[in-house]
Amino acid sequence: MKIKKSYITIGIVLLLILIGWIFVRFVVGGSEDNWIKDEKGIYVKHGNPQETPGYVLWQKAAIACASDKFANFTEEKNSQCLGICGNYAVDIVHVPRTEEDNLVENQCEDYGKGIVNHFIELDKNGGIVRVV
Repeated sequence: MKIKKSYITIGIVLLLILIGWIFVRFVVGGSEDNWIKDEKGIYVKHGNPQETPGYVLWQKAAIACASDKFANFTEEKNSQCLGICGNYAVDIVHVPRTEEDNLVENQCEDYGKGIVNHFIELDKNGGIVRVV
């Protein structure tokens, strides 16, 4: 009789742990179908989200614009700033980044003045270094 009560108690405890885990995973943890940022700051699908939010579309448009600006870039220009794409400044930086990249004169003026809130950094080959 004591053994049966022990099994029932263990079963109840395990069931409560399982219910708690399910609650934390799906209620507190949120949806798996979402947009998250990768290591470079680019929004990527996580799971299968039904919609693409506006902020993701704006970032994608800014990245496409940055690629176009890079295609028209010539190294004869004295600035590493390629210009503005939406709410993003587009800069060329070293890989790995150096202190020179942090100098105000080497950054887009519109970002420093707060005219745009984000930036896209490209390497010297046009690859994305990071998006902030």
